[in-house]
Amino acid sequence: MKAYLSVFRLRLMNSMQYRVAAYAGVATQFFWGFMYLMIFEAFYSSSTTIQPISFSQTVSYIWLKQSFLVFIMLWYRDGELFELITSGNIAYELCRPINLYGFWFSKLIAQRVSGAILRSVPIIIIAFILPKPYRISLPPDITTLFIFIISIILGLFVVVAISMFIYISVFVTMSPVGSTLIFAVLGEFFAGLVIPIPFMPVWVQKIVYVFPFHLTCDMPFRIYSGHIPLNDALIGILVQIIWLAILIILGQVSMKKVLKKVIVQGG
Repeated sequence: MKAYLSVFRLRLMNSMQYRVAAYAGVATQFFWGFMYLMIFEAFYSSSTTIQPISFSQTVSYIWLKQSFLVFIMLWYRDGELFELITSGNIAYELCRPINLYGFWFSKLIAQRVSGAILRSVPIIIIAFILPKPYRISLPPDITTLFIFIISIILGLFVVVAISMFIYISVFVTMSPVGSTLIFAVLGEFFAGLVIPIPFMPVWVQKIVYVFPFHLTCDMPFRIYSGHIPLNDALIGILVQIIWLAILIILGQVSMKKVLKKVIVQGG
């Protein structure tokens, strides 16, 4: 564990250097955030039926999505790991006296945490001082805020565990673009990043809840806004822990299998 914490700390310090890129990302995320707000405002104002989630909760959902985008997006990838696999330099990684799955997992967590530190704070601060109805709301109470923090951290671990399958699949396909696109397109839809899950038809929601993607963002964001009651939120956190254990075990097994078949050619 000490080795993994050291990897996390070093990667975090290294990633924190790319501040200009992060500030550019903040501007982009504000643009997309306002665009989504305009779309949903037009939808709510033109609809005469009661929606499954209020506009205020939707506003919080959108700003949290923009703030923690680095935490939750599956297409956020580490090109260095892809290069190691496709170039054959993975041989150097295999020489390290450390579990490769845990090593990469620590690096990916640090990469996302550093991105979130640089981007989340300015977006959240500005989202709180915007005029109504575009202002993000506070959670209903301090307990909800505490459960949200636990849930978003567990969601980060779940999304990294899922993204590990992208890197593992590249050992077989040797196509980083193809693997990333498949996981990103399916993952974003099932996570509620395209359309919040409460707006989906009931039969689609039943399919979505079978997979773990909604645990990465939809559940934490709806806990924050109070759309998910506290009792259901606690059950959801238990489900996150179970899914995280399943994904890590499957990832470890898959990693061992593909590494047994790795052939590195050249001098």
